[in-house]
Amino acid sequence: MGKKITIEPVTRVEGHGKVTIHLDNQGNVTRTRLHIVEFRGFERFVQGRPYWEAPVLVQRLCGICPVSHHLAAAKALDVIVGAGTGDGLTPTGEKMRRLMHYGQMFQSHALHFFHLASPDLLFGIDSDPLMRNIIGVALKHKDLAVQGVMMRKYGQEIIKATAGKKIHGTGAIPGGINKNLTIEERDAFLHGADPLNIDKMIEWSQAAVDFFKDYHQQNQSMIDNFAAFPSSHLSLVRKDGALDLYHGVLRAVDAEGKKILDDVDYQEYTKYINEEVRSWSYMKFPYLYHLGKENGWYRVGPLARLNTADFIPTPLAQREFELFKAYTNGKPNNMSMHMHWARLIEILHAAEMMKELLNDPDLQGDDLVTKGTKQNEGVGVIEAPRGTLFHHYRINDKDQIEMANLIVSTTNNNEPMNRAVNKVAVDYMTGQKEITEGMMNAVEVAIRAYDPCLSCATHALGQMPLEITLYDANNNLIDRKRT
Repeated sequence: MGKKITIEPVTRVEGHGKVTIHLDNQGNVTRTRLHIVEFRGFERFVQGRPYWEAPVLVQRLCGICPVSHHLAAAKALDVIVGAGTGDGLTPTGEKMRRLMHYGQMFQSHALHFFHLASPDLLFGIDSDPLMRNIIGVALKHKDLAVQGVMMRKYGQEIIKATAGKKIHGTGAIPGGINKNLTIEERDAFLHGADPLNIDKMIEWSQAAVDFFKDYHQQNQSMIDNFAAFPSSHLSLVRKDGALDLYHGVLRAVDAEGKKILDDVDYQEYTKYINEEVRSWSYMKFPYLYHLGKENGWYRVGPLARLNTADFIPTPLAQREFELFKAYTNGKPNNMSMHMHWARLIEILHAAEMMKELLNDPDLQGDDLVTKGTKQNEGVGVIEAPRGTLFHHYRINDKDQIEMANLIVSTTNNNEPMNRAVNKVAVDYMTGQKEITEGMMNAVEVAIRAYDPCLSCATHALGQMPLEITLYDANNNLIDRKRT
């Protein structure tokens, strides 16, 4: 008798989604799908609103990565107000935004690794779910739990100082920023009492990278083979090929490292990227036009960024980048669980960048905004914690938004996440007579490696329990369990 397994919702991710796995009468996996079942309508919500409201409105997509949407929208509106495409702001405007962005990257990566992903590493994929959570980490690995909390707190305080609030701030405006950083704020971040100072954050970031490398050495087969599959990778890079999380040109490489998108201007992204709609998900499936739907899909996020970049422009992270690249002999890394390794290298880079920016006197400047000849359309792209984020707006002659298109990071990773789900389901469930909780969590572990922010595409009220339903080959319900 065949089965249909439903995992709903996927846990320890931001937002709500479900997974369905179909097995035939012999227990072979025949189809898997990651469904995004709630509807996001922000592209329509903002239509008719004054364009300058967009950076505040669109960040309501999410409470975890609002800064990314705030800055991507502001960058698009920079173009509309004639301030250029990332390099036309005043030094204070650009550097305050960069500090805000690295604070966001730092806190979000810390949240994901320490709170959401580490329980699976520390306790095992098939360990007791009552222990396999942040409470279990706090009980058994207190130092790691404290570091995760304090690192996120530091990043959130950086966001508050640059955006005005920790969540849903207002700091970035079309053409610049609405505040600078005071000497008192700067000194608190540089020299605050332990552990809330930048040197401690750098020390802990390095320790987190070392923790993962040690774990990888002890669990090499699992980390290398779990949900591993070849893919293309896409991200922004600086014009000289450096990792740049705030601004750059679009680059994509295939699974062997060949460039398939060669440092193009993201204002023209519609020439290169299209989105496919499929009936079973509200989340679209992006792909590169010239390679088509079958072969044009790609990964974004920490793994992709380290696969596309030539180097990292901070010394400690560059040293780790060289070790990361050496592991695959310079070829792109296609191992999903190495997403955590890449994410921690980015935490270290973000900490180094925050220290560099905090020591820059431009942050105390008074020239905050620049404008030029207004245009009716603009695109803003940024590397959000989860990957490349596109915001595209067009306005009418009344300064109202008449078109908005958002391709969020998790949308870019839609096809890769579906392939990861299928790879793990086939590896763990084929031929099994009984589907265990550990097997189902293995599917979730594959999804969690991508740190999906399903909130950016989904909205639901209340608490959704985990429900597992089993169907026979004729789609008749044979069992349902609810946690």
